[in-house]
Amino acid sequence: MPAPGKLRDLIRTIRAARTAADERAVIAKECAYIRDSFREEDNDFRCRNVAKLLYIHMLGYPAHFGQLECLKLIASPKFTDKRIGYLGAMLLLDERQDVHLLVTNSLKNDLNHSNQFVIGLALCSLGNICSQEMSRDLAGEVEKLLKSSNSYLRKKAALCAVRIVRKVPELMEVFIPTTRSLLNERNHGVLVCGVSLVTEMCRVNPETLTHFRRHVPILVKTLKNLVMSGYSPEHDVSGISDPFIQVKILRLLRMLGKDEESVSDQMNDVLAQVATNTETSKNVGNAILYETVLTIMDTKSESGLRVLAINILGRFLLNNDKNIRYVALNTLLKTVHADYNAVQRHRTTILDCLKDPDISIRRRAMELSFALINSSNVRGMMKELLAFLVKADVEFKAYVTSEIFLAAEKHAPNKRWHIDTMMKVLTSAGSFVRDDAVPSLVYLVSTSSELQGYAVQSLYKAMQNDISQQPLVQVGSWCCGEYGDQLFVDIEEDESLNITESDVLDVLESILYSSHSTATTKDYALTAVMKLSTRFSSTQERIRNIINQFEVNMDAELQQRGVEFGALFKKHDSMRPALLERMPVFESKTTEPITNGEVPSQPETETVKQEAVIESKPAKQASDTLLDLLGGGPAPEPTPAPVQPPAPAASSGGELLDLLGGLDLGSTNAGPPPMNMMAPSPAVPNLLDGGGPLNPSPAGQPALLQMNHEPLALQNQDFSTGFPSITAFESNGLKIDFAFEKVPGNPSNVVSIMVTATNSLTFPMTDFVFQAAVPKTFQLQLQSPSGNVIPPNNSGAINQGLKVANPQQQPLRMRLKVTYKINGAAVNEQGEVNSFPPGL
Repeated sequence: MPAPGKLRDLIRTIRAARTAADERAVIAKECAYIRDSFREEDNDFRCRNVAKLLYIHMLGYPAHFGQLECLKLIASPKFTDKRIGYLGAMLLLDERQDVHLLVTNSLKNDLNHSNQFVIGLALCSLGNICSQEMSRDLAGEVEKLLKSSNSYLRKKAALCAVRIVRKVPELMEVFIPTTRSLLNERNHGVLVCGVSLVTEMCRVNPETLTHFRRHVPILVKTLKNLVMSGYSPEHDVSGISDPFIQVKILRLLRMLGKDEESVSDQMNDVLAQVATNTETSKNVGNAILYETVLTIMDTKSESGLRVLAINILGRFLLNNDKNIRYVALNTLLKTVHADYNAVQRHRTTILDCLKDPDISIRRRAMELSFALINSSNVRGMMKELLAFLVKADVEFKAYVTSEIFLAAEKHAPNKRWHIDTMMKVLTSAGSFVRDDAVPSLVYLVSTSSELQGYAVQSLYKAMQNDISQQPLVQVGSWCCGEYGDQLFVDIEEDESLNITESDVLDVLESILYSSHSTATTKDYALTAVMKLSTRFSSTQERIRNIINQFEVNMDAELQQRGVEFGALFKKHDSMRPALLERMPVFESKTTEPITNGEVPSQPETETVKQEAVIESKPAKQASDTLLDLLGGGPAPEPTPAPVQPPAPAASSGGELLDLLGGLDLGSTNAGPPPMNMMAPSPAVPNLLDGGGPLNPSPAGQPALLQMNHEPLALQNQDFSTGFPSITAFESNGLKIDFAFEKVPGNPSNVVSIMVTATNSLTFPMTDFVFQAAVPKTFQLQLQSPSGNVIPPNNSGAINQGLKVANPQQQPLRMRLKVTYKINGAAVNEQGEVNSFPPGL
């Protein structure tokens, strides 16, 4: 057989291939030649053939047939053969293959070789491919090499020990005694690898933190020497001495000083020196400063040091490099609650980042801006954010509108400003607002009697200009129907609209016949037209004609309203003024979601959802299903319970009670339908709200589901009562706690429960949904959650309220179901709570 070509000749031939087919042909021919050579046991050219095979493997072609040849090269006494053999083992072998175990004996022999470079090859290969079995077999040899006098071997042995600790954490006990000498090492490479080994031990087993905290003075001394020594030609990078060691020591100090005040005190001085003496003209200095900031904020540092760290991030915001600005915004967002006032000083710079051309920077600046809003700066901040909303990317609008509503509700200086802000949002991004925007603004207007005229006139002017924003049109139609008589009243400091009753009907009629209008919007507009029949005097006949046109309509809801409203004109005209009188002031059912300073994982694609599942006295079939769930037996096939449109009254109770059977808690963006103006149905006792009647439901809809159209919430209750909190559920890092409060003066023995869900894992739990069910003798109201993302490391929580009515004073039992995602993987878990505090 002729001698094989060299590797460089193969590379040249492959690069000369003009098409993929030509390249495949070259590879196939070369692989066939290499196979023939392997079969003939050509020892002279085995090394060259394996090298070519590794290049072929790097191009993505199969090369598994060369695995055994790599083992033969490793066993060869020649250094060049060993080098290619170990390289091939690292590329072609993994733990899933049996050949992998055959390398162990060769590794053991080479770790005891007399040549340091052969030992280095074995350590490098072991650090890349070792399995648990290899780790246990060869940990002793690696530990011996950690004590070697050769710094070249100690460096590679330390890195190999990192891999072994990751694979078999209990083997770290073998290496701990030698770590002190590694931390005292003067050799650059050994010190870097030693700090990496200690950091990995602390990460894998937090119990080792106590042992390594004794070595903090050594690390502080090393870091101080690096900062104060000045120029070091041997390991200098852009004028900074040993930046890699500085970064690794800062990361290790961050782990050792977390939640330990005494340890943090030992490192305060050196952190201040690093923060003030590091040159920022080069990117390597910024990297060190960034690690310093993280260390300061994660340890029990002094307040002055924290302000210094925030100021460093503020300087980062002025940097021309986009990556540095992004890192600064991201870090400020994580630390904003640690030193709120210090971050506030950089508010202007943060707002300027909203205009950055980079979308990632705009996203982080947007999230940080909302975190900085308070009662003193809400006017200025909201002005900037409303301007940002107009030009914001489509994927941001839903998140921005939701956060503006929350901030306005929490920090509004007065009701008029609150109404103006919500109207600006509806005008500029009405299609992206959250589900409860319409009922929230309706409630705000109905409870502000002095601003009802101003609100209805402002909304009417907005509808004159644009009827494509459905939430705006829905609120405007509702207000025109309720307060249409105030459209003609002159309001102070405003000019009269100079409109007539016909002008108002023109706008509402254009909504009814517009292709932009949804069915729900037309319901609002038709109800408004009907209500104006008692507010307007000169347009009675026109209103009657409009109503008559909808007595025959393709939409069943519009047709029903048209028929019922027409009947009021024809058969019950004397009752019409009383039935269409102004709605009473709504009772508040909303509260702001509790965000805990966290931002949703994908805020640009999600809206804040307001849902409620309310149980009334169940039917026999539904109660049997629930008892099956509480008894642990197999549950029947679940039936999803749609929220809108509501199911027929006969089956609504059964579907609502099947909480653990895949209930769809989604809500639509259409808002609440207008109240049907027919005579109200008999009031249903509302045991969960003090025994009063529920709001009368529209005809054809069960009263049970009517409250789904009202913004429900947690009622801002204080749960500091005599009942002890309990841990209701704990599994896989998820912990759910219950806090209790009895509702006083309620004959139905109602208990309010605050559910708090936390996450101790290092990854966030997304798409979190909590569901609950109780036996048929109880009644349950599940209120809106504060979000759907549980932050990692117990850094935040999701809160959700429950109300349970216990008319028969029986012991409470509850079945729970939680669903969430970890790194995209769906998790479904169930549990049962029987250990409620006595007296509930």
